[in-house]
Amino acid sequence: MSLPPFDSQYFTELLTELLAIPSPSGYTDRIVHRVGEELQRLGIPFELTRRGAIRAKIDGAETKPERAIVAHLDTLGAMVTKLKPNGRLRVSPVGHWSSRFAEGARVCIISDERIYRGTVLPLKASGHIYNEEVDTQPVNWDQVEVRVDQPVHSLEDLQGLGIEPGDFVTFDSVPEFTDGFINARHLDDKIGVAALLALARDIKQFNIVPAENTYFLFTIFEEVGSGASSVLQGDVSEMVAIDNATNSPEAASSEYGVTIAMGDMTGPFDYHLTHKLVDLAKNFNIEHSRDVFRHYRCDVASAVEAGNDLRTGLLCFAVDASHGYERSHIKSVEALHQLMAAYIASPPTFKRDRREMGPLKGFPQQPAIHGGPVLK
Repeated sequence: MSLPPFDSQYFTELLTELLAIPSPSGYTDRIVHRVGEELQRLGIPFELTRRGAIRAKIDGAETKPERAIVAHLDTLGAMVTKLKPNGRLRVSPVGHWSSRFAEGARVCIISDERIYRGTVLPLKASGHIYNEEVDTQPVNWDQVEVRVDQPVHSLEDLQGLGIEPGDFVTFDSVPEFTDGFINARHLDDKIGVAALLALARDIKQFNIVPAENTYFLFTIFEEVGSGASSVLQGDVSEMVAIDNATNSPEAASSEYGVTIAMGDMTGPFDYHLTHKLVDLAKNFNIEHSRDVFRHYRCDVASAVEAGNDLRTGLLCFAVDASHGYERSHIKSVEALHQLMAAYIASPPTFKRDRREMGPLKGFPQQPAIHGGPVLK
């Protein structure tokens, strides 16, 4: 079989739109509407959970077992926790990220009445005032504040604007596309969302029929840990998350290919499914690498923790400086797209997985270990 071509123009235009929509965990309604509108335009049926996670269904050649591919719509952000006497705002992070990457960011403060603009600054922001102390102050969220672009100099001034604790603070994505590189905040996981929608478009455009019923899931609380805990359909036997690889000299991920994660901080992903993904990448000559992420979790962890008995996997696009000002490359996204296309066309990892429970007969085996010590 041949894989559909990757439409980089569609992907880039859609990603630009998604990056322009602020969507920190807990403030995702607008991006849910945008993704829902795109699915409607493509003619793909879907439904929403009460809070807005999206479950789109694409009929396959077989109805059981079913599979799911999941990306998350939510991003990092912050929330106002205190109005300060100096007319500035103390904030706490939404999601897990360092205040080091918040310093200097342009932000929106979303009050009940209107949206204000501002900047995140360290408490000692000017070398002309604090000299070398600007370089020695600690790095944590208690060491930053939001300067609001309004004539405010006191707590009362802030109250007059209607700003309150609990107001969301969203961070400008500031995207830039240069020579194949994609730079922006929030590439995690808006690249994954755009890539999954690009695959959905290919399915309709090229009349692709997946090997089995396939769900495209878009979750809204991955960055705070609950992710895919409540959006699954009961007959799904395997789930692959789409998220970012953590590129660095300490990692094995490729900046120009797709990364197949073998495990993360929650433990190994399913042996058989991950090796199937590796074999697909090899068979279709898709640039890829394998990696293990030590300080990382994704949507499939919350799905398993919620009690779903699933084979799980994780496919990743490249991201340098994850949870900061991130960078990816279009070649990595293309490799991800190709491997996702190969995966949905592949037969079930095991047909016996159509049943939640079964006998020992027919249960798969991992390779036997020969030549090692005898275990007693």
